[in-house]
Amino acid sequence: MKQTEKAGFKNKIGGIGETLAAGWLGKRGFVVVERNYLKKWGEIDIVAHGTDGYHFVEVKTVSYETKESLEWAVTHETWRPEDNVHRTKLERLGRTIETWIEQHGYTGNWKIDVIIVRIVPRDKFATVKMVPNIILD
Repeated sequence: MKQTEKAGFKNKIGGIGETLAAGWLGKRGFVVVERNYLKKWGEIDIVAHGTDGYHFVEVKTVSYETKESLEWAVTHETWRPEDNVHRTKLERLGRTIETWIEQHGYTGNWKIDVIIVRIVPRDKFATVKMVPNIILD
């Protein structure tokens, strides 16, 4: 697979993960108010409103060939997509959130959450897990 094909596949998988995450949030009472809020210094995958204020959601998606390989990876903790939400990513996200808040004149409570989506595309199977309230220090 060529580099451009890999990038296209990664973007497609990421888009699927964001769609699944938005649906998962909706089923839990959140209202998704914006997706892919983009500034030159960062992006917010999902902005959702819950009963406790706004949630700025970073979605990390990983795909597997089979359900068995997904289950093995989870039970053996071979790779956790949420580990890619590192300090630099959080700093960019924080700056983008500040821009969103200022642009919308929002003064209430807000949180940063991470949603991990693991998918098996050929089986149309997915798991979704939320890591709530990531602290930006």
